[in-house]
Amino acid sequence: MRAFVITGPGRSEVVDVEPPVAGDGEVVVDVERAGVCGTDMEFLGGEMAYLASGDASYPVRIGHEWSGMVSAVGSGVDPSWLGRRVTGDTMLGCGKCARCTNGRQHLCADRYEIGVRRGWPGALAEQLPVPARALFALPGEVDATLGALVEPGGNALRAVRAAQPAPGRTVLVMGPGTIGLLAAMFARAGGADVHLLGATDESLTFARTLGFNHAWTRDELPSGPYDSIIDATNAVSLPAFALDRVEPGGRVVCIGLAPEPSLVDTRQAVLKDVTVTGILSASGGLAATIEAYASGAVDPRPLVAETVGLDQAAEVLAGRRSGTAPKIHIDPRG
Repeated sequence: MRAFVITGPGRSEVVDVEPPVAGDGEVVVDVERAGVCGTDMEFLGGEMAYLASGDASYPVRIGHEWSGMVSAVGSGVDPSWLGRRVTGDTMLGCGKCARCTNGRQHLCADRYEIGVRRGWPGALAEQLPVPARALFALPGEVDATLGALVEPGGNALRAVRAAQPAPGRTVLVMGPGTIGLLAAMFARAGGADVHLLGATDESLTFARTLGFNHAWTRDELPSGPYDSIIDATNAVSLPAFALDRVEPGGRVVCIGLAPEPSLVDTRQAVLKDVTVTGILSASGGLAATIEAYASGAVDPRPLVAETVGLDQAAEVLAGRRSGTAPKIHIDPRG
């Protein structure tokens, strides 16, 4: 089968590789769509933190946002999965440690991450092996595009849950990229008054096309405090800015990762009685994200600028964009 492989910083190719075989407890998925995100671009650029820590090494087969159809099942797997449209959790814990048995497999020290950590192959390929325990069935209302947006949506939903939006409460989402806009959509669905902070007029103009009229640059941002602030950026200075602008007793949620440490004054967090939460992964948010997409409560399809074939993946990862929407999908069979 064809797969996209990153062989080193700035080097990639589409190659023929052996197709996966469903092992014990596993299935094989025929991939319909795979999303490209910042983590994938960092692998191509050589900046991804796991490369330095030793949790990942070249060659890397990326792709952790995906949807597809189960085409084979291994021993111990319910055969009713065959032919079902699915997506799945990126985080694959060992299933035996205290974190896994307590429902925190995304924090397992020995976890694999599909397309990211410890060599588990990703979805920029015609087929993908997945443990059956990580699968989530997709209803008919959730098409291939929505299915490949479940993983980023789960991240965003967990961030919004931590922000605790409610009618009459204000939520500031910093960073109108895919995760930030998804978080804004979920917060709006929860009844909150949503504001967006962005760095470019282009990104803010696009946010307004989605109905987010309170979209500001830092210089334009109104002076009043916000009940909750979600940082979905990689800006080193914005966590401290969030602590400064959040309402006393409010909540700051960090889901973005800066390339170097962000410094905050913890005295400010204490004196304002602020709750600060970090979010890693979509685990725990996937099922509810599928439900929100299926019901139409959240429709993120406008976030996808285009869908291209596997042969265009290198251009996309190098930064090529079409239009102002933030997400590009890959159809590995296109």
